[in-house]
Amino acid sequence: MSSGDRAAAALLSWYVDMGVDEALATAPLNRFQGDPPPSGPAGGEAAGHGVIGPAVPAATLDELRSAVDNFHGCALRTDANRTVFADGNPEAGLMLIGEAPGREEDRVGLPFVGAAGKLLDQMLAAIGRDRTSAYITNVVFWRPLNNRTPTDEEMAACLPFVQTHVALVRPRAILVLGAAAARVLLGTRLGISKLRGQWQEISVADLPPVPVLPTFHPAFLLRQPARKADAWEDLRRLKRRLDTA
Repeated sequence: MSSGDRAAAALLSWYVDMGVDEALATAPLNRFQGDPPPSGPAGGEAAGHGVIGPAVPAATLDELRSAVDNFHGCALRTDANRTVFADGNPEAGLMLIGEAPGREEDRVGLPFVGAAGKLLDQMLAAIGRDRTSAYITNVVFWRPLNNRTPTDEEMAACLPFVQTHVALVRPRAILVLGAAAARVLLGTRLGISKLRGQWQEISVADLPPVPVLPTFHPAFLLRQPARKADAWEDLRRLKRRLDTA
């Protein structure tokens, strides 16, 4: 089987798992779905996390990467083998922000290269994209021991770098992967099951508000494959947004 055949088979498997039975719609979508974000946690939708501006002085992604490499204010890096910065195309218009590197990511130095990464590649392929047409990072740059969820303190230490990352990439949309990433980026305590599929926005530096769509983390989908159908709906919303932006 050729590499193209394997990719097609993997994509077909992803479609089957998600119960896909129709082609992607391309109808225009000119506004965020759902009601305006409330002022507090009531109402089932989180308010966007307002940001005054990036706290890390970096004019380029290379400068930001160097700043991350030289940052010692997050305890995670003590036990990590590598700094995991980003992968993909920063000019793609689509930015994916996950939670934390895992064992394989710590070994290779790139985000989403393990089993969850393979599933993420299938998710991207389902909307006609790959790592040349998306840009991928995490809310922390070092692997937590035993692949645990990063703490609020660890994410807060890295957040200024993430804010600067968004400001430099200037994405047209952000897909947030997982509860922890959504919590720190949107400033909410709501669970991912309530947040997923609902467009939010964040403000960073001098950018216009950036549309943000939370969804399940691929690692969660590997443990709970029944939720792939929900992830598929989220991906459809994302594609419509990108197609009409």
